[in-house]
Amino acid sequence: MADSWIDLRSDTVTKPSPEMRAAMHAAEVGDDVYKEDPTVIKLEEQTAAMLGHEAALFCPSGTMTNQICIKAHTQPADEMICEEFCHVFNWEGGGPAALSNISCKTIRGDHGLIDVEMLQDAIRPPNDHYPRTKLLSLENTHNRCGGRVQPFTVVKELHDWTRKNNIIFHLDGARLWNAIVASGIEAKAWGQLFDSVSVCYSKGLGAPIGSAIVGPKEFVAKCRRIRKRFGGGMRQAGTIAAGALYALNNNIHRLKEDHEKAKVLGEAIQKTPGLKMDQPTVETNIVWFHVDPKLAPVPEFVAALKERKILIHTSGLNLMRVVTHLDVSMEQVKKTAEIIHEVTNKLTKGKI
Repeated sequence: MADSWIDLRSDTVTKPSPEMRAAMHAAEVGDDVYKEDPTVIKLEEQTAAMLGHEAALFCPSGTMTNQICIKAHTQPADEMICEEFCHVFNWEGGGPAALSNISCKTIRGDHGLIDVEMLQDAIRPPNDHYPRTKLLSLENTHNRCGGRVQPFTVVKELHDWTRKNNIIFHLDGARLWNAIVASGIEAKAWGQLFDSVSVCYSKGLGAPIGSAIVGPKEFVAKCRRIRKRFGGGMRQAGTIAAGALYALNNNIHRLKEDHEKAKVLGEAIQKTPGLKMDQPTVETNIVWFHVDPKLAPVPEFVAALKERKILIHTSGLNLMRVVTHLDVSMEQVKKTAEIIHEVTNKLTKGKI
């Protein structure tokens, strides 16, 4: 995509910086399936230490890390509790059913946020008619609900609830780095609340590829075996692990800039007649919003922005998303805010 385009479809569209590319080019490599890639080992050790766990496992994607963890934690016919709009349930190709043969019990959260009160009737009674409730999966930040940060005190209560009820607690932390920056609470404090954590390097951190599973050594060893079965074993993976290492060491604190950029877009959407936010506030780098059907069909609205070289994501008939990231400057964000207002005004004439 040409430099003149402003791509707000996702933070997955980021490209490695020259400095990251140099680190990748210089990476020392080995065969990771044989556990001989020094750069992968360094990345795994650093990630595990940051999140307060014993070990980590480097994988190609966040979908794979989540699904490996679900597989490792459960047996066929078990059940997983999750929020109804979460990524593991909606956007991972039916992975829990297809790969682990488990069912999902979904909970309607408060714009993605769940608490202990919502889970009071979630555990199945011990009865031959029911699946066995085995796992609670939490997403932080919550993508579909606007990059919301699960409050730390509530997550601590959820942790305590899982201990009391002998439930495994997994975190889909694809954008946990954003939660860390937004909350000011260190990675280790978040990580130690969970039995397993999935984190991603290729979204806001800007690496071209890669996620990791973090947890106890014995659990991660089990995950390594499942990774092989799922086709995720990699050979000279240090080249891409170096990009993730660079991201981890250089791109976490700058996520605050992305949050500030998203707030600018959120304010522009709130002030534009015909557009409506789909979330109560902008906490991190994601904004979901609706366009009034009287104004224009979503494809027409998106096409009008595309004519101005702005790309946004659509989901469903009347829902759109913009995501800020390191490859979109504040200047470009302000330009986008102006264009959204201009396009909306143009479409509004004679319609609403």
